[in-house]
Amino acid sequence: MAERIRLKKSEMPIVHLLPNLITIAAICAGLTAIRFAFEGDYERAVRLILLACVLDGIDGRLARLLKCQSPMGAELDSLADFVNFGVAPAFIIYMWTFQEVNGFGWIAILIYVICCVIRLARFNVDAKSDAEDKSDPNYFVGVPSPAGALLVMLPMFVSFIFGGSHFLWPEAMALYMVGIGGLMISRIPTYSFKMMAVSRENVKYLLVGFVFLVAALLTYLWTTLLILDLAYIGGVIWARKKAKVPVSNKA
Repeated sequence: MAERIRLKKSEMPIVHLLPNLITIAAICAGLTAIRFAFEGDYERAVRLILLACVLDGIDGRLARLLKCQSPMGAELDSLADFVNFGVAPAFIIYMWTFQEVNGFGWIAILIYVICCVIRLARFNVDAKSDAEDKSDPNYFVGVPSPAGALLVMLPMFVSFIFGGSHFLWPEAMALYMVGIGGLMISRIPTYSFKMMAVSRENVKYLLVGFVFLVAALLTYLWTTLLILDLAYIGGVIWARKKAKVPVSNKA
């Protein structure tokens, strides 16, 4: 039998660093999105935010799979969410809409970003307390920060579909951003897809549906994202009618 390699107490397997490396890659994507926004390449900037969303969905699950969760990883993930889904989308929208208007646009940017950081701070506090033990794991409290970022960029999806034309006045866009920020810090229940289950008989339909979604994203990216945003808004309305409080604050 091959001799098993024993690690010193001061060492750790490199594979256990993969979740943190993915989180750092997500931060790099968010920061690079800001760079492309300053260069006026808004479509590429939004694509990088979408990449950050995908990486955000991978790092935590990979950490649980490898059984290498750590307080540092949790804090790093929270900071990544603030950069990728708070700061980066706000700056992209600022460059896209509010450069030539007065200070009300910047006020909307600040409100959205502050709402995002308040939500993440609330999550960190609840994660360290016993509050979530009494909550309904099928629901979040408020809109999670990745969903908030996709919702706040919905007007951009529409503009990309119709050739880059703005369809909202800057004043309306400012009010829309404030509204999305309010949803993130609200007590409105939203579905937690992490806890959803499907019967074995329906797995094949789920797989086919996933293939269809991936194909749609690759072929009609902006239209598919617009439909997903509208479906999510409908899900928020439906969840508010069905959810039993208290609900989970985990994002």
